[in-house]
Amino acid sequence: MSIENTSHYVSRLTRNTLAIILAGGQGSRLKELTAWRAKPAVPFGGKFRIIDFPLSNCVNSGIRRIAVATQYKSHSLIRHIQQGWGHFRGDFGEFVELLPAQQRIKENWYLGTADAIYQNLDIIRAHDPEYILVLAGDHIYKMDYGAMLVKHAENKADLTVGCFEVTLAEAKEFGVMAVDDENRIVEFAEKSEHPKHMPGNSKCALASMGIYVFNAKFLIEQLIKDADEKDSSRDFGKDIIPHVVNKYRAFAYSFNNKEEQSQTYWRDVGTIDAFWKANLELIGVSPELNMYDNIWPIWTHQEQLPPAKFVFDDDDRRGMAVDSMVSGGCIISGSKISHSLLFSNVHVHSFSLVEDSVLLPNVEIGRNCVIKNAVIDKGTQIPPDTRIGIDREEDKKRFRVTENGVILVTPDMIGSKLHSVR
Repeated sequence: MSIENTSHYVSRLTRNTLAIILAGGQGSRLKELTAWRAKPAVPFGGKFRIIDFPLSNCVNSGIRRIAVATQYKSHSLIRHIQQGWGHFRGDFGEFVELLPAQQRIKENWYLGTADAIYQNLDIIRAHDPEYILVLAGDHIYKMDYGAMLVKHAENKADLTVGCFEVTLAEAKEFGVMAVDDENRIVEFAEKSEHPKHMPGNSKCALASMGIYVFNAKFLIEQLIKDADEKDSSRDFGKDIIPHVVNKYRAFAYSFNNKEEQSQTYWRDVGTIDAFWKANLELIGVSPELNMYDNIWPIWTHQEQLPPAKFVFDDDDRRGMAVDSMVSGGCIISGSKISHSLLFSNVHVHSFSLVEDSVLLPNVEIGRNCVIKNAVIDKGTQIPPDTRIGIDREEDKKRFRVTENGVILVTPDMIGSKLHSVR
């Protein structure tokens, strides 16, 4: 097949695909970071939100019919999508459509990942897709879904599951699949205590990324069957996938196979430690996730902000940032930022030190503060002379401290009533 014909083939597949991003999760392992927002709405990477990554992957892959299923504390997520993703041309059949839980079928909200799609079957039928791409809305990665769709079509598959190689210890947190020599899935177990290793590699397993390609008619049939099962938990990993694997043509698509060397970065930033680490990875000289990639950009709602500003140049009062990323609207006034990531509109006042930390938008650090190994949530105002990351026992009295020593600070912990309802 020629390059031109291949491109046309891929574009036909992507054009006939409806992507559904499951973005209703609470993300409870992120603790107070998701107390007032859904996990996909959590800021990431200096100017983005987690939801921007699957959305950008869709657009960059040529998939421009996208539905986002929301549920848990979705206001900031919905507002972000409306502000940053409302530019699609409806007259060309392009859209990013919100599917909030609204009791369309029964008097209950979304009961699980599969139920979130089942309750919107009338909307899906109206769009009449050939393929449905189901995506988790809470992972950080770049991926060309077109290549996965091609493999799905070539295999004449009913289902294709995107998978990632992880260690056996890590595999206990994922759905794990066993495959034959043709990558056909022969077994699938959700969060097993004894996950099966890959063929020829006793140390690694194939873990599900929460990315599925279904033939649309086939998925609709399976969802209806699952809805009739009284004992089903209405979940893809626990119910739909194991059932399909046993009876139909289900294949694994390896995200980090040798043919796709550029597609190796994938992070589940589902814990405070993982979130802190993944953000700070971005400031490295050659990070695995290239945020300066013009070929595969990450799109988002961009606030109109002035450039970052660094003021004062005295020996004891110098505004500077080293080995760091500093976003627009920030003012570093006579303080030092070291190995840290600052989101937009952060203001650090004089004589302070911020080190190995992630400061979310609109954070203000008072004078004479020391902030180390911290994640400071959006809108937090740190009083002058505050010490964070110096004395773990003192930090535990006021903030959340992880086992690895990362300190989460939110406005409520400082005494601000940013989210007060009274």
